[in-house]
Amino acid sequence: MADEGRMAGKRAIVTGSGTGIGRGIAVEFAKEGAVVALHYSHSGKGAEEAVEEIRAAGGTAQAFQSDFSKVDEPEKLAEEAIDFLGGIDVLVNNAGITVNIPFGSVKVEQFDLLYSVNIRAMFFLTQAVAPTMEAQGGGAVINLSSVHAFAGMTEHSIYAGTKGAIVSYTRELSLELIQRGIRVNCLAPGWVAVENQRDALGPDFDWDEAAKGVPAGFVSNPTDMARICMFLASEDSRYIIGQTIIADGGQLAIMPMTGDFRQPRDDIQWGAPYVPNISR
Repeated sequence: MADEGRMAGKRAIVTGSGTGIGRGIAVEFAKEGAVVALHYSHSGKGAEEAVEEIRAAGGTAQAFQSDFSKVDEPEKLAEEAIDFLGGIDVLVNNAGITVNIPFGSVKVEQFDLLYSVNIRAMFFLTQAVAPTMEAQGGGAVINLSSVHAFAGMTEHSIYAGTKGAIVSYTRELSLELIQRGIRVNCLAPGWVAVENQRDALGPDFDWDEAAKGVPAGFVSNPTDMARICMFLASEDSRYIIGQTIIADGGQLAIMPMTGDFRQPRDDIQWGAPYVPNISR
């Protein structure tokens, strides 16, 4: 691992880091010199494999189990992880559950589970680490939201609600914690190819064809999101406070019902009677 990397000397907790975006963030942080506490909820296989990868490359990391559906677990994770790290400079609140259920079929226990894991655990884990960050002179908190906070997809009423809450929570919390030397920001990813998504879509899914619908021309990967988190964790972003960075390859830039954004609009000419010398 890089002793002189961008994260050298940083101590980080990354939640939900057994798979997907969280794992990518944890591994990239370690590559850049951070000591990392990886969190997982149930199966430790992915997080332990990431720890082995980090250690094999000369880095320092350890995995911690914490069930975020339980009220007291975030505080326990904070205590154990800070004890291992010897402090805390960066908290990445990535853990979350995605589910699609028609609105009329949502059960109370499903609603409670997503709000407990996606927002309540984030809230109280941040509360638990903030005093240590403040005592050390400050730090950075990065909350993971989603483009679901800004655009709708059917059957995601619970999930989208939690992700919208994270954006508003980030904005307000940043005003309170900056007074204690802690910067709080948010990252809202668009389409990121992760293991669970590949499993759900199946082996016959055409990723190249799907990528044509993304203005960037490709589907992102966890490393892309990790690099943005690295920026938000560093002094390079010291004047960015309470903001949500949308990293979606241009997905939300497309106006609905306007056709293929790559095609010229030569079927109709707006403004012809009023704007002179229009020509293609």
